[in-house]
Amino acid sequence: MFCVCVCVQGQVSAMEGDCLSCMKYLMFIFNFFIFLGGFLLLGVSMWVLVDPLGFREIMAVNPLLFPGVYVVLAMGSMLFLLGFLGCCGAIRENKCLLLFFSMLILFIFLAELAAAILAFLFRDHLNRDYFTRELKRHYQGHNNSDVFTSMWNGIMTTFHCCGVSGPEDFQESLFRLLSPGHMVPEACCQRNSYHGDVSAEQCMSGRVAFRHNKGCYSATVNYFEMYIYSAGALAIAVLTIELFAMVFAMCLFRGIQ
Repeated sequence: MFCVCVCVQGQVSAMEGDCLSCMKYLMFIFNFFIFLGGFLLLGVSMWVLVDPLGFREIMAVNPLLFPGVYVVLAMGSMLFLLGFLGCCGAIRENKCLLLFFSMLILFIFLAELAAAILAFLFRDHLNRDYFTRELKRHYQGHNNSDVFTSMWNGIMTTFHCCGVSGPEDFQESLFRLLSPGHMVPEACCQRNSYHGDVSAEQCMSGRVAFRHNKGCYSATVNYFEMYIYSAGALAIAVLTIELFAMVFAMCLFRGIQ
């Protein structure tokens, strides 16, 4: 009877060892791909920032690309660190690295979950009226040193739009106080209709033929509508992967003697 118990315990221990070994190598492979993805994102963003082939000129034409590069840089750095910690913790069976990896995953998971909850709770505040009020209060026109103004100039130039609902949003605004002779800012003007300073001056003085007349709210919503469902599905997939990665790391942590 004693021999039978010893054999059963030995088989269970062998099965646990095989399961632990399988989990270790699966976690290493999984994190290795995360490491490679982070390394590629990090390399591409650094390459663009170094400006090898005139990327700064491209970003000057489309200002929304510039903050996007830093977002990619941050994502690449985070994935690089996560993949590195996961690979080293799994292959070396280092409990400290696995614990740090799990805590970092947990922190990112909770931050993403909190961001999703806040976005859901405050979704009604980010409506057309809110953006119109902010535009009237803070937009200055051609002040590149002001972040809010530069962001709106980039949006209007990129999406070929003017104001939130239309050019009439600049009535009774800070922009009109700073530039009383202009009805709309230069960012609202149609670039393909420029024929020197005369066209720009006619556009800013109120000539409809030389400016964009559609609002930026509808233009951006229509542009990003096709990506909303994809972004939602991607966010759910990322949260699921992070949850499983955290569970695997903690199982491996507990299984290491």
